[in-house]
Amino acid sequence: MKANPAKVDRRKVLAFELLVSVPTLVGGGILIAHDPAAFRHYWGELIFWAALIGLVELLPVPAWRGLTISVGFPLLMVVAFLYDPAAASVVALVGASDPREFRREVTPLRALFNRCQVALSVLAASAFFHALTDFGRETKPGPWVILLFAAAGASLVDYAVNSGLVATFVSLRTGVPIGQVTRELRIGRLSEFLLSYFGLGLVGLSLAILYNSVEVWALPAILAPLLFARQMFFRSQALEEAHKELQDREQVLRSLSNAMAEERADERLQIAGYLHDDLAQVLFRLSIQVDVARKLLEKGQTDDVAVQLDKIRHSKQETSDRIRALIRDLHRSPLGAKGLAEALESFTDEVGRDSSIRFHRDVEDIELPAPIALLVYHIAREGVMNALKHAQPRDVWIAVREEDDDIVLSLKDNGVGFDTEAAGPEGHFGMAMMRERAQVGGGRFEVESAPGEGATITVKFPKSLLQQEVPPDPSNARSGAPEAGASPDTPGTVEPAPGDSRPTVRA
Repeated sequence: MKANPAKVDRRKVLAFELLVSVPTLVGGGILIAHDPAAFRHYWGELIFWAALIGLVELLPVPAWRGLTISVGFPLLMVVAFLYDPAAASVVALVGASDPREFRREVTPLRALFNRCQVALSVLAASAFFHALTDFGRETKPGPWVILLFAAAGASLVDYAVNSGLVATFVSLRTGVPIGQVTRELRIGRLSEFLLSYFGLGLVGLSLAILYNSVEVWALPAILAPLLFARQMFFRSQALEEAHKELQDREQVLRSLSNAMAEERADERLQIAGYLHDDLAQVLFRLSIQVDVARKLLEKGQTDDVAVQLDKIRHSKQETSDRIRALIRDLHRSPLGAKGLAEALESFTDEVGRDSSIRFHRDVEDIELPAPIALLVYHIAREGVMNALKHAQPRDVWIAVREEDDDIVLSLKDNGVGFDTEAAGPEGHFGMAMMRERAQVGGGRFEVESAPGEGATITVKFPKSLLQQEVPPDPSNARSGAPEAGASPDTPGTVEPAPGDSRPTVRA
């Protein structure tokens, strides 16, 4: 999901946050004032549930694209089933904590919006449940069929309200259509996703019935499934990431293979052109000189033959020199004899002649092994070509320096920037190819960017590689190939920037 800066209006985002937060707070105050006895009677329990939910919400599971999965949804459903809608929504408002609030990574309004949209979801779920059944803190379960239907329906109502608010917020925040946001916030197929909500709703109902029976002794039974689910999320997410990494690697390898094939085709054309334009002409001249010498010899003009033989010897030497030069070029690194700095200067000068971009180079004189220098050159070349094609920069900075225990390549531009969490455009593998090359050399690849703020690519190779042999560049490279958040009650969080809120996807 890629942000579209042209469609983002920050005033609309602010207005939506206020539209959700202010009525929620005012409505909550009215509900509390209308029935204060409900809160006084259970105030101790409500504080307990708010603290427990807040503790669980502080232990999210990292997921796809900055999304985080919280396992607090069953607890919110327990509160929605046990207490009336007003009390349940207040508990959700207080308990729906976000670790970024304490790190001051979200604004107070964003944090309030996150809590209010969770409270609204729980309010709607509790109202639906209590409209169908009399079950509560002081009443026993009624007919199990009605209870199951009410619990499942309440879970889906909570999901509908939560996902609707989150999708709207993310759409306003990123400019991506709501339909696409909803699809990306969903984990797996829709049927499986809704079935998961249905199952979590039943877990919440079971825990609510157990709590009504044994009260605080039910706490281990309540927390154990949540901890188990958290571990399962970690395992399933690790498998999904491994699968995605393998797919990305396969795609990169295909792209590298195609680039190698194109480079070899270009080299064959260059060799053919060289043989035709240079060697063929020298050999043709040599052939004519031999014919002339033969005719002079037949006429007995020995002095002229001696002159002609000198010309033949010169042509033969010229042919040998050109063949040796061709062989030397075929084995020569693109870095040339003068090294990395000279190669980068030549490349950027050549690129800069055809564009208005200003290149700023700061390449320290560092003795690098040939494989590492070659990898640095091709990563820098790929980064510059990507910037020219996609970033529309005015300036590009290229730096190679020693920093602590690393050799650091830094590429920076002041172009249009991009969302680093979003998938790259179809068919564009430049970033993936640079990352792959860095990994081949044992380096670390980092990208920092945001829409409208340019981009910085940093590659760090450990200095220990200076004493080690490094695998060759997989491209065999003679020339590189160019190449939001809102916070739902049970989680998913897109964090393109520290100030974003958490979008939630329950699982």
